[in-house]
Amino acid sequence: MIKALALVLALLTLGACASPPPSTGDEVQRLASEIRSLGPDIDPEEADRAARIAYSYTAQLVQEYEITDPPLIHNAKVNKGLRPRGLCWHWAEDIERRLKQESFQTLDLHRAIANADNPFRIDHSTAIISRRGETMYDGVVLDPWRYGGVLFWSPLIEDTKYEWVPRDVVLEKRRVEQYGDLLPYTGG
Repeated sequence: MIKALALVLALLTLGACASPPPSTGDEVQRLASEIRSLGPDIDPEEADRAARIAYSYTAQLVQEYEITDPPLIHNAKVNKGLRPRGLCWHWAEDIERRLKQESFQTLDLHRAIANADNPFRIDHSTAIISRRGETMYDGVVLDPWRYGGVLFWSPLIEDTKYEWVPRDVVLEKRRVEQYGDLLPYTGG
């Protein structure tokens, strides 16, 4: 009985984590407006294009990744080889790569990881778009994984669900933990 109850609670928790906010039908325009608000020198056409691509490419990846389940269940399927891609870092890598193809002049892209130091939660990766020359902390999180293929976006400072850290910082910390400070090669 206790096992059954625990299983039901776990499934409800998984399902609740995957419930996207209700759609208002103007998400692309709202994201474009948020990107434009990053600074007065943002090219409005670039902001509009970035928003359109973020939504359309997310929809394309839903098909390519064969998304049919909430994120954590899909992760298990990817890890078992039942789905081609769809882990959070796949989403972040692919959306960043696609947006970089646009060679934006007024926008930059960043990568971030959350939960890297939390043994009770899985790491979570995302892409972030910001004004050219600004840090990721001044940008907008683009997270298609969070709701299983429904694009979540928010100014990073308002995304209280995760504490985002620059990807390079997390990876360097892991490299040092794994390999220590490597001594320079001195020849011989």
